[in-house]
Amino acid sequence: MSSFLEALATGPLVVDGAMGTQLYERGVLFSSCFEELCLSRPELVKKTHEDYVRAGAQVLETNTFGANAMRLDRHGLSGKVREINVAGVRLARDAAGGKAFVAGAIGPSGYFLGDALAEDLAKVRAAIAEQAEALVDAGVDALVIETVRQTNELRVAVESAVAVSKGQIPVVASASVDEQSRMSDGTTSAEIARLMREWGASVVGVNCCAGPMNVLEAVEPMLELKLPVWAVPNAGLPRRVDERLVYVSTAEYFGVYARRMFKMGVRLVGGCCGTTPDHIKRIAAAARMVGSSDPARGNVSSGPPAIQRASDAFQTWSVNSPPPSGANKAAPFAERSSLASKIARGKFVVSVEVNPPVGLDLGGAIAAAKMLRDGGVDVINIADGARAQARMGNIAMAARIEQHAGMETILHVCGRDRNLLGTLAHLLAAHELGIRNLVVITGDPPKMGDFPDASAVYDLDSIGILKLAARLNHGIDPGGKSLGGATRFVLATGAEPAALNYERELTRLAHKKDAGAELVMTQPVYDPRVLDKFLTDTAPLGLPVLVGILPLASHRNAEFLHNEVPGMQVPEPVRERMRKAGSGPLARKEGVAIAREMLVAVRGRVAGAYIMPPLERYELALEVVDGLLDRDDVLRPTAKA
Repeated sequence: MSSFLEALATGPLVVDGAMGTQLYERGVLFSSCFEELCLSRPELVKKTHEDYVRAGAQVLETNTFGANAMRLDRHGLSGKVREINVAGVRLARDAAGGKAFVAGAIGPSGYFLGDALAEDLAKVRAAIAEQAEALVDAGVDALVIETVRQTNELRVAVESAVAVSKGQIPVVASASVDEQSRMSDGTTSAEIARLMREWGASVVGVNCCAGPMNVLEAVEPMLELKLPVWAVPNAGLPRRVDERLVYVSTAEYFGVYARRMFKMGVRLVGGCCGTTPDHIKRIAAAARMVGSSDPARGNVSSGPPAIQRASDAFQTWSVNSPPPSGANKAAPFAERSSLASKIARGKFVVSVEVNPPVGLDLGGAIAAAKMLRDGGVDVINIADGARAQARMGNIAMAARIEQHAGMETILHVCGRDRNLLGTLAHLLAAHELGIRNLVVITGDPPKMGDFPDASAVYDLDSIGILKLAARLNHGIDPGGKSLGGATRFVLATGAEPAALNYERELTRLAHKKDAGAELVMTQPVYDPRVLDKFLTDTAPLGLPVLVGILPLASHRNAEFLHNEVPGMQVPEPVRERMRKAGSGPLARKEGVAIAREMLVAVRGRVAGAYIMPPLERYELALEVVDGLLDRDDVLRPTAKA
């Protein structure tokens, strides 16, 4: 214990980067058991460790993130806990070559415990203890409990590891928190750090999460405990490119935040999902700038990346195909909903996003809808399981808003949580409840939310769901059978004008139109030139566009969107304006002004605005459009703009 903790006392240490992401990039299928590769493909695991050592890593985590009996049982490997963990330590030690410490990685059990029974917690305790014993016996320098979202599971894991270590091996306890720096039960990062210390951890910290900015904010209050602090963020939020997820935070951006963390007093900084040796090289450079210690002896192994293949069940069908026998003619666009009617007659429409709360109470959402209705907003947009959190199904909220607020809604439908049959049932139920407007998306993977071990489904991606819904509009089910009637859905889809792979984005948008898309709702745009190019390039498709508007709340918000959210670009002049405004009311006022300027700049080329108020500040949506709509609700420039 003394050598590892003594090294931390003399200076910061650089932790390695993602193991699962690197193994996937080297050809391992995401459905494989990555930990078993310590036995079947040891050279691949060792090479990944060696790349991180060359990049400057001083702490290597073993490739044992999911090597407990409960997770290995999914692969029929529960009897190989000791063998896999011992092999993982040996490979990391060989790769370290005396230049890095070896930390035994222990991830969550893979079970959602919630209000768990005593016997469930006992099973988790036994599984963690078994894995910890194997790692300690194999000679690790530390044990790392990481990526745990549930407070009760974190306690069981830390206490088990501390008991096994018998005071000889330090235990690093690393939580995974949300954007508000809270565990799944609402426990704050400051409180969870205090608890981890009570449970016996020698080092406390945070890993995974959304990216460097969120992790820095989460670990800052932990420094008050006077224990070494561990900070290991993801490479921002991932975006789907073809059949994989790509993380957008650059190595340079990581280097900037690593310097900030080290200067704050964080002792261990590394990278989680999506990070590479290039990210670690930048972190190592930051460590050298503040004075790094050199351990005398000798990844974040975050398990398989959350990558799911989205299969298109209707590849050969498009709205331009001859209708199947028995199909109905789809209802005219303008007759399917009030929103469609307004768009068809040239009215500039305004949609505002109001999402289901985390929990049960819809009172606030309904009140927001009424306020927006009274302010002239045309339709309420409701996400489907936003950010993969414990939110009420949006179909229930849409029905309640239409019933109690008298507002039309747009229902997001994503492919993450439902197979083909579940999606079909969901759409038919929505239609029966009177919901007519859909925006179809593929959906955030569970890895990004509160339940990273939940199974993603993705039977259908956005194109597949559009084809399914378009068939329903013709009265035909996926198998070609008649429904005895036809749905009357308005089918919207998403687009990223600032997409990293812009050409692919245009190609997919054309495919989405062929699949049935009739309306485009864009990601937020802050540069009129970017949107102007997008509108010019997509004009031949003839699809009306609602431009995404997200009023910036602060300079920190602007930097986060630009650096860590896929498909977002906030130009430097805009970020500089927000930097000068800082935070608080003045920053929000400046954010609204920027949004209004954007809206006025594109007013003649779009069908409307899709406003996403930050932090549930719905009044900002009304401030964005205040004074910009005349009696006929047609956007026009005014003195206020």
